Amino acid sequence: MERIWAPWRTVYIGKHKEEGCIFCEKLRSTEDEANYVLLRGQETFVLLNLYPYTNGHLLIAPNRHVGELTELTEGELLELGKMTQGVVSLLRAAFNPDGFNIGVNLGKIAGAGVPGHFHIHVVPRWAGDTNFMPVLGDVRVISEALDTTYCKLKEALAGKKA
Repeated sequence: MERIWAPWRTVYIGKHKEEGCIFCEKLRSTEDEANYVLLRGQETFVLLNLYPYTNGHLLIAPNRHVGELTELTEGELLELGKMTQGVVSLLRAAFNPDGFNIGVNLGKIAGAGVPGHFHIHVVPRWAGDTNFMPVLGDVRVISEALDTTYCKLKEALAGKKA
C-alpha cells in the first residue's frame, strides 16, 4: 500500500465538529492568523479553506449569517464581487496560477460543506495540477502547509498596499 505523508493535517483528523457556524465563529474571533482570516471588509471577509483543492484555495463570505444567494443584500453582492476580483489579483501576485475555478455550492446536495452560510470558492489552478490521485485514490495532494500559504498571501497583500 502506498502512503502519502501529510502530518500537518492531523489536527483535522477526528476533530469534533462544533455546533454553530464555522464562518461566524471565525468572524467573531480576533485571532485572524490562527483562523487563516486573510481580509475583512465592511460586508464580507476572506479566509483560507482548511480542506483546499489546491494551494491558495480561498473562501469569501458575507459577514452576516445568510445561506441563500437570493437573501444577500445589494451591498453584500457588490462587496463579494469586489473581494473576488481582489483575491484573484492577490493570488496571481502570490502564486502565479495559470487559471482559476470560482464558484458557489448552494445547498448540501450541491456540495456545500457549510450550507447555512453563503460563500464563494476561489481555487487557483496550474497546468498539470490534477493527476491520477483523485481518480485512483480519492485523494488530493496539497504540496504546501496552510501556514506557509497564509504567510505568502499576507506578504503579497502587504506588497500590494505599499
